[in-house]
Amino acid sequence: MFALEPVESSTSSATRGLPYSRVMATLLAHITVKPGSEEAFEDIARTLYERTHAEESDVRRYEYWRGADPRTYYTLLSFDDHRAFIVHQTSDHHETASPAIGEAVESLRLEWVDPIADASPLTATEMQPAPDDADELTAAYTDRFAAEVADWWLAQR
Repeated sequence: MFALEPVESSTSSATRGLPYSRVMATLLAHITVKPGSEEAFEDIARTLYERTHAEESDVRRYEYWRGADPRTYYTLLSFDDHRAFIVHQTSDHHETASPAIGEAVESLRLEWVDPIADASPLTATEMQPAPDDADELTAAYTDRFAAEVADWWLAQR
């Protein structure tokens, strides 16, 4: 299994009012695949891209990119809100792909990012709690993949 590394940042867990009409959840996944796993990973990426865009109405960006260094990839993900991201993480297509992802990926680091107003069509990244009636997997993933809102972003919004 691959190691999920948190990004070091100064974050705030408080819910804040924003000057935007909507909030989103946007992140950049930094991925290194195991030697010789490039083709397998790219096949998984194509399948997840296709299924995510076909089956998830709340996805705004879901794109895979090759990095400059060998075996490196990036995924840009943006959803209408954090709950939509968790719906993606717990979807049948994502859960089905998870074992193959674990076989191909050496390391994965998720970095929450915040769009710059008037320089991106996306809106602010914010965290949401799991719904009160969330199933066990949704609650666990909400905690595991909590959106990290850096304090310094707030002064820039």
